[in-house]
Amino acid sequence: MNEHFDVIIIGTGAGGGTLLNRLAPSGKRILVLERGPFLPREKDNWNYHGSFKYYSSEVMFNKEGGEIRPGFSYFVGGNTKVYGAALFRLREKDFESFRHRDGISPEWPIKYRDWEDYYTQAEELYEVHGKAGEDPTEPWRSKEYPHPPISHEPRIKEVFQILKTRGMKPYPAPMGVRINEALMHLSPCIRCDTCDGYPCLVGAKSDADVIAVRPVMQKPNVTVVTEAKVLRLHTSASGREVTGVVAELKGEPIVFTGDAVVVSCGAVNSSALLLRSANDKHPRGLANNSSGLVGRNLMKHVLGSLVGVSTLKANPSKFQKTMAINDFYWGEPGYEFPMGNIQLMGKTVIEGLRGYEDKYAPLTIEEVAKNSIDWWLTTEDLPDAKNQVRVEGDQRIIIDYTENNSEPFDRLVERWKGILKEIGCGCHIVPQMNYFTPKSGYFQTKMPMHSLGHQVGTCKFGEDPATSVLDLNCCAHDLDNLYVVDGSFFVSSGAVNPTLTIIANALRVGDHLLERLGAWTAESASIPRTMQQTLKNPVLTEMAATA
Repeated sequence: MNEHFDVIIIGTGAGGGTLLNRLAPSGKRILVLERGPFLPREKDNWNYHGSFKYYSSEVMFNKEGGEIRPGFSYFVGGNTKVYGAALFRLREKDFESFRHRDGISPEWPIKYRDWEDYYTQAEELYEVHGKAGEDPTEPWRSKEYPHPPISHEPRIKEVFQILKTRGMKPYPAPMGVRINEALMHLSPCIRCDTCDGYPCLVGAKSDADVIAVRPVMQKPNVTVVTEAKVLRLHTSASGREVTGVVAELKGEPIVFTGDAVVVSCGAVNSSALLLRSANDKHPRGLANNSSGLVGRNLMKHVLGSLVGVSTLKANPSKFQKTMAINDFYWGEPGYEFPMGNIQLMGKTVIEGLRGYEDKYAPLTIEEVAKNSIDWWLTTEDLPDAKNQVRVEGDQRIIIDYTENNSEPFDRLVERWKGILKEIGCGCHIVPQMNYFTPKSGYFQTKMPMHSLGHQVGTCKFGEDPATSVLDLNCCAHDLDNLYVVDGSFFVSSGAVNPTLTIIANALRVGDHLLERLGAWTAESASIPRTMQQTLKNPVLTEMAATA
């Protein structure tokens, strides 16, 4: 393939897939390189044990040299093929500097007002269901959710009302699921019990493959190449431009060329790619001359799950991920530090309990599966330059991460355990298994270090090249045509799932690239833009003017 492209996008997850969707109508020549194939549609999509095969078995390493298996999913759509589809906006105050138990969550260079319209567009594109006005921490919004909230099943509705009676503020979780409850016979989603953590056999989950890639991949200007693992990037003699993308295709290295190159492999793999691409002009890795921060400030949240088992009442729910609680997001009376988010997760199925009968004694696994209500807890972790992705050679990736902000998470867990017991939902409270880390065999409340499902922060954006890797348009300060469009750009992690912010940012950067490429077609020009940033680099300005 000798064709030169206007844009090369590496990766098709929430960032890369969404960016493709934004750029495709422009008519510009776009090449998409995806490491994996299309995920097959087969019965194993909905089989608890069969679904594990959709997680990569690749090995990374912790700072002590021990093996870890992060459970990434390498298919068109990336990790969104198996994500839980919870699509939250960051809180307005998440974009400001705020004190936590273990330090300061830093201020973002652009604020919620700059994101709001892109959040709205992201919710429309990914068909998010929700209801405004019930969460006291929610940021202001210009429009109601594009779709009504997903209804609670009877047992969940009962718990929802009990919590409200206690004076709490549960609210409908914002979910990217393609469901039509008014006309279920026409609904893609059938409310099954294998959604959270599974691929969707009927294409009803709003993942980047179904929502963003497939609708545009047949356009004549779009070329999607699957099973193409990008190995490294080449630069010009000056070191200012990426001139080649080296990918392994059917066992052979092939070099692709394009005017702009967008890396969107996830915060771990994107930073590893940049580090592996070191050369004489970039001895510490691409985009790393000015700040030295590529791979640093890795954040992944402090995460955990609880299975509350009642001996009083069964929970026959199948699709139960319909509620969230932010009452403790910013702390509570007597505790000034933020604690985090609570949300329901996918219903425990008995297949996931077999083989661990002794862990659940004196309960039987049948009792656990029948009576459980399952909860997901998230606390913000803080950026720390010592928490980083490093590479050794061409393949070995090291995750050097030490958890911080643990006390607020522990407090949130104990607070929620107490509430569950008080409302009859926690006669027994046991850990969840295998979420984010399939086949790991761990059995604890807190996710282990190698649970990297919420990976962000390794190439943070900002205005100062000395303290950030990317500029405000997510273009590398040190190169004129290299962009990173995934969770790498995050300055802080907040305490809600990062995917909607990644999607919104891809739409925002997409608008910038359309402008840079002179590609505002009638179709793309109709996209509302709340913020048109000027290109600060004079070389970029000149390139945009002559594109």
